Amino acid sequence: MTSLGTPFTPSGKKVLLLGSGELGKEVAIELQRYGVEVVACDKYPFAPAMQVANKCRVFNMLDADELRRVVEEERPDHIIPEVEAIATPMLVELEKQGFNVTPTANATLLTMNREGIRRLAAEQLGITTSPYRFASTREEFIRAVNEIGLPCVVKPVMSSSGHGQSTVKTPEQIEQAWINAREGARADAGRVIVEGFVDFDYEITLLTVRSVSGTEFCEPVGHVQVDGDYRFSWQPQPMSDDALRSARQIARKITDALGGYGIFGVELFVKGDNVIFSEVSPRPHDTGMVTMISQDLSEFALHARAVLGLPVPAIRFYGPSASAAVVVEGTSREIVLGNLDSVLAEPGTQMRIFGKPEVDGHRRMAVILATDSNVEAARQKAADALGRLSVELR
Repeated sequence: MTSLGTPFTPSGKKVLLLGSGELGKEVAIELQRYGVEVVACDKYPFAPAMQVANKCRVFNMLDADELRRVVEEERPDHIIPEVEAIATPMLVELEKQGFNVTPTANATLLTMNREGIRRLAAEQLGITTSPYRFASTREEFIRAVNEIGLPCVVKPVMSSSGHGQSTVKTPEQIEQAWINAREGARADAGRVIVEGFVDFDYEITLLTVRSVSGTEFCEPVGHVQVDGDYRFSWQPQPMSDDALRSARQIARKITDALGGYGIFGVELFVKGDNVIFSEVSPRPHDTGMVTMISQDLSEFALHARAVLGLPVPAIRFYGPSASAAVVVEGTSREIVLGNLDSVLAEPGTQMRIFGKPEVDGHRRMAVILATDSNVEAARQKAADALGRLSVELR
């Protein structure tokens, strides 16, 4: 029987959140609904989750010694990784010492490195993927591109939100793709993956939650990406019964292999009834922010319940919904999002402002959510609301 005690007492639960961006912020809020003490960690102060957490720790999470020190000082009941920039081998060591890593330390280690998860899916589980090669040097990279052929997609083995990703269509783009991959990596900057370009009709994120109740699936999330970074998502993505059945089989197979409890964002390409595995994240997915308006339990609420050992007997889907990412470009430490009375004028429209303290280049600062009678109407409503938003950098 699961029980949750009073916060800040011996019976209370404590979570160490490794990564405090917009996804971590929503996880922190959901955990606190159950009276859980949340310690939000990141490499910079005033990150979004820190603004709602009980306590904050600022340190380099890629520093294994620092990570160990913070964990041993805080003694959390659960360690929840929310970003890629973590010394994941140390999480494996900490788990061996008895600390509870979500979903498991090995799952975190495998999925935060594209090489680990691709080899698990394709070489151990026999799941269909795009053709791929890995490279650590420029010479290996050139050879990998030649073997895969053009067009191809180049990514760092460790990155997030599309950082360092390039689509190479001509020989003239090869060198820049190598530079982008090295500069965009979160860690292990010398290793990249070269993937064969997949001819697909659409791509989805199939949010898959493992809990004491078993495995449940959210309605498939369709999305549009620009340079590997999501800009729009919607739910449900229309797809055939055979394709949906295949997608769920793949998602179950890969998440069963990873194990543990929590939400997984399984990314898949779909061509007709055929489904090809791309990646999986053992945590809430950015495209899944649409679930904050589309479901009774958002992906963040599902993650919190699963992590705490609580049941997820069913997921109630409300209806067609969409999200639009607010991406701000420029350099500033004071960002003002304006004209909100117009942005939120339409019924069935919501907004979440993340509260990130600065932008230098381009950064996702908020998300607009919309629901309507069908997917196209919801997507248009979200896009129209985004068009009415004004952004001022002071």
